[in-house]
Amino acid sequence: MKQMIKISDNIWEIPTSVKSGMRVPARILSSEKLIGGIDNGVIDQITNVACLPGIQKYALCMPDAHLGYGFPIGGVAAFDAQEGIISPGGIGFDINCGMRLISTNMTVEEVKPKLAEVIEELFNSVPSGVGTKGKIKLKTPDFNKLIAEGSKWCLDNGMATDDDVEHTETKGYIEGADIRAISGKAFNRGLNQIGTLGSGNHYLEIEYVRKGDIYNESVARTFGITSPQQIVIAIHCGSRGFGHQVATDYLRIFNQNSSKYGLNLKDRELAAAPITSADGEAYYAAMACAANVAFVNRQVITHFVKKSFEKVFNKTSEALGLKTIYDVAHNIARFEDYIIDGVPKRLLVHRKGATRSFGPNNADIPEVFRTVGQPVIVGGSMESGSALFVGTAYAESEYFGSTLHGSGRVMSRTKAKKLIRGDELQNNLKKQGILIRTGHIRGLAEEAGFAYKSIDDVSQAVDAIGISHLVARFVPLGNIKG
Repeated sequence: MKQMIKISDNIWEIPTSVKSGMRVPARILSSEKLIGGIDNGVIDQITNVACLPGIQKYALCMPDAHLGYGFPIGGVAAFDAQEGIISPGGIGFDINCGMRLISTNMTVEEVKPKLAEVIEELFNSVPSGVGTKGKIKLKTPDFNKLIAEGSKWCLDNGMATDDDVEHTETKGYIEGADIRAISGKAFNRGLNQIGTLGSGNHYLEIEYVRKGDIYNESVARTFGITSPQQIVIAIHCGSRGFGHQVATDYLRIFNQNSSKYGLNLKDRELAAAPITSADGEAYYAAMACAANVAFVNRQVITHFVKKSFEKVFNKTSEALGLKTIYDVAHNIARFEDYIIDGVPKRLLVHRKGATRSFGPNNADIPEVFRTVGQPVIVGGSMESGSALFVGTAYAESEYFGSTLHGSGRVMSRTKAKKLIRGDELQNNLKKQGILIRTGHIRGLAEEAGFAYKSIDDVSQAVDAIGISHLVARFVPLGNIKG
């Protein structure tokens, strides 16, 4: 990659001279070990992003970056709120796909004897797979209210605690949601999918902390991680068909109206509209609706997780210590304030396969975390587990308060399925002590661990850069796979 200039041990830059039309440099945040895995398609995509109107400072790639639609997955870009654009390709089809981590006071020793039973109960309680419908039956007025209110709807309907809502990014709500911006098709696709995992790389996983995998004991205690062998539960999912339809609808609208805005885009997949245009405002309102649906979806799944554990262990969720540590979004656009060249600016930050990483004293994180910084939850494969980080002031000052979201694929789903069968993978994992339950055994092969980068490699990269710091690692015991 001759066009890259090495800025430091973990930061590479592609200058504006590399591609005609680049308004800012592109920066790749990675490591010596991982940088060779960033393919030319990702470089082409992130330099195209650097050409978009109103972009500020840098177009960014995280170490888990891989080819996406328009933007690379693992891409971050911030646009001036008055002069910039909004692009569905910079957010993704699964709007507000995100991660939630739930702590418990249980240990591996307590859970293992009932692991198969609790996995089966979770599988029956939380539907997974393409087109699945949830157990919550909603009428149109209920769904309208849910779309508008986000997690508050769950609280009002007995499916959340105050702590659940407080420990969700922006309390499980994005301002500006307007159901008038939603198509009937999107509404109908979302109506029956609340409380479901979906397919692909979405999962519900029981994990634990190995001895030696707590790296900052003080911060870990603040987050609720207190000792080795502690059980935690990770949820990875988003807005399902609702968000997918929102993205599909507005990509069509933006492409139809592209000539009106004269944006001269490098790639049709970067279809965009000025933030302040009627199209841009409508898409933001629709995206906010989908984001609120995703927050609700993860909260309703949390509700059923608690019920499942209560049933299997014959104790209340309070007695079992089930408590939301945090819930973060990683396919979203947010209005945020930053200092650019010494000037305060309102920006619309697109994070696609990237997560907020706010440091101490930030008013946008729960008060209980403000002495240390925001919890950042990073998903891996069903063989590797996940990681818990803490956000930093450096991420805020240099990189729009952003960090990675997961391991990142290194292999297509098609190729993975050629290398291993789903049932073979399931048996291999069982031998390792990891129980997998899925309704689509052939599709399981798509999510084999070898199809992903090492979560430890990407974790070490961001920790070294300082955009988030590793607090603890978790390894899997059981997994419900979409």
